[in-house]
Parts: sequence; C-alpha cells; structure tokens
Amino acid sequence: MAGNSQRRGRRLTPKAGAPKGSGGKNRDALAGRGKTLPADERPWHKAYSGTEKLPQRTAWKQEKERRAAAEEGRAPKVGQPGSKDTTWGRGGGRGAPAAGRGGGAGRGGKPTGRTGPRVAPGRKSNPAKDSPELLVGRNPVLEALRAQVPATALYTAQGIDIDDRVKEAIRTAADRGIAILEVSRAELDRMTGGVLHQGVGLQVPPFGYEPFEDMVAAALEQACPLLVALDGVTDPRNLGAVIRSAAAFGAQGVFVPERRAAGITATAWRTSAGAAARVPVAQVTNLTRSLKACREAGFMIVGLDADGGTDLYDLEAAVGPLVVVVGSEGRGLSRLVGETCDLTVRIPMVSDVESLNASVAAAVTLAEVARRRAAEA
Repeated sequence: MAGNSQRRGRRLTPKAGAPKGSGGKNRDALAGRGKTLPADERPWHKAYSGTEKLPQRTAWKQEKERRAAAEEGRAPKVGQPGSKDTTWGRGGGRGAPAAGRGGGAGRGGKPTGRTGPRVAPGRKSNPAKDSPELLVGRNPVLEALRAQVPATALYTAQGIDIDDRVKEAIRTAADRGIAILEVSRAELDRMTGGVLHQGVGLQVPPFGYEPFEDMVAAALEQACPLLVALDGVTDPRNLGAVIRSAAAFGAQGVFVPERRAAGITATAWRTSAGAAARVPVAQVTNLTRSLKACREAGFMIVGLDADGGTDLYDLEAAVGPLVVVVGSEGRGLSRLVGETCDLTVRIPMVSDVESLNASVAAAVTLAEVARRRAAEA
C-alpha cells in the first residue's frame, strides 16, 4: 500500500495535547481572587495603616513619600501605621487554631503564617431581602442575646477559644431555647461572606413589619394620635434610638421608606432596647405619598428642619393628630418631603451648635409634644 500508514510504530494519536480548559490543574487559575481590599489594608501599599509590623518595602515607600511631601510643601499621602486593626485576632486565622497572634493553618493543617488583612477569602454575597440576618462577632452576639433580640440559631466554629463571652452566649441561647449549632470555621466563613466573625454567629429572622394602613388606623383609635416618619435615615442605630423614644413618649408607630433607608436589623433592635417589639414599624414604598395619606386621615405633618419657620416651643399643633418627620443624618429633609410638610419646626439651640443627631432631635421633639399633651389633659 502506498505511503507509510502500515509502518511499525506509527503515531495513532494527534501530536497536539489535550486542550486546556477549566478542569484539572488549571482549575485554580480561574478561581476568584476574593474581595478587593482598601489601600489602607494592603500590607504592600504605601497607604497601609494596619496594626501588624510594616513590611520593609512598605516602610521604605512611606518614608520616601514623606520626604517628597516635605520638599514640595504638601501633606504626605501615606498611611498611619497602627490606626486600623487588620489582624486576624487571637487564636489564628482561617483554617485551624494556631499558637501565637495572627497565625493560621492552611490545607492539611500546615501553618501558613498568615498575619495580613482580616477579611477572609471569598466574595461577600448579598443576602435576599427576606433572608435571615447573621449577626457576627462575640460582643455583638452577646449584646443581642442580652437584649432579647429574636434569634433562631447560634453558630459556633469548631476549635475556637471559649472565653466568658462565648460561654454566656451559649448559656443564654440555651435558656431561650435557641438552637446551638457547631460548624467548621470554613463553613462559618462561607456563611458570613468573609466577614470577621470571631467564631460565633447569631441567625436573626426577618423583621415583621406592620402594614402602613393598619398602623394609621390603629393610631386614629387613640385619643392623641402620634406617628413618626424617618426620611432617609440610614444608620440602624439612629432608627433603633428613634423607636425607643417613640415608645417612651407615646407614639403609636414609626414608618420608614423601603429604599435608601435603614430597616430593622439586629443592630436597630438592640439599640431600641426591645421597643421594636412594642411599637409598630411600617415600611412604605413612597414616603411622600404616605405623608399625604396621613394628612387626608386628619394628621398634621410636621418636619424637623434647622431652618424651620416655627419654634418647637410654639408648636400648638402638638396636641392634635400629629406626624413628626425626621430627616436624614446629613442632608435633613428631602425636597419633596419638605414641601409635603404642613409645618417645618426648628429646635432652639445656642449659636455655636449647628445641628443635632437625628435620633436626638426626634427625642427632644417627642418629649416636647408629650409635655404639651400632658398639660392639656
């Protein structure tokens, strides 16, 4: 037969190797690199401000930048070493406990010497709106349990250092009938999305908001209806403090926007000192539309504004059905909400103080409303 197709030792497979893809030894090359750290948490960046010892090259970069800034007469663009805690904490990093501060264990239990940023590898996932919240950290978890925050499960990582906070958290959870689950540290890392959890996590169910229409109807059944609206307050601690003040001064409910505003999280619940269980809280799609609905129901809409036209101590409308609107921490009342208010009220203050915190302003206003109503009774 022509050709050499019948010769001995001929090649039966193509010379080219198997095409490289996502399998085998090349799979790791396609894995995500995890969360991008800010410059002040990168040990190799001149803006690093961590508490760990500076790498030699980073220290050299910072010193070089300081000299250049001194020659040019400007502020140096470098970090402030020791100003930001970037350690993995006592007991080791991700993997297994290891002796010494910041030590970690990698695959197979071999120490990796990891002492860098405390953010664990892996991207942080955005939980669904109606999914349970996972509160992490030994102090936050213990404080939440002490404040009777509703919880469904307490997670503890295997092999963690059991200190007094962990013991009290486990004991409190057991007394309340909360499930206590021991999981691996890797599993807890996955559940928290790479956030520093210190080996404990508390699962908090979604908060049950009151329907807005039901809250308004219930308030109108009272002799002196009083509601509080928050316009873009984004700090859950401010939200919790406002709810606590609302409960203290007789308000029948609080309502907040669904978007660009804080909702009832474990932090808000803890700050409210349990008042979130006694005061109805509603979420509304459109705050301006909800305020107009309150006006149609007979409420007077009063917004807190540093440049308001009415002094708080001259607020005669305080004795009638009232909605107190509190603006956001930075910009105050939004334009549409301010135009919807029937009155804008200012709190008298000495000239060298510009404004009050949102929750403090709400407390002062609600206290004055309660005082006027008590005087009229």
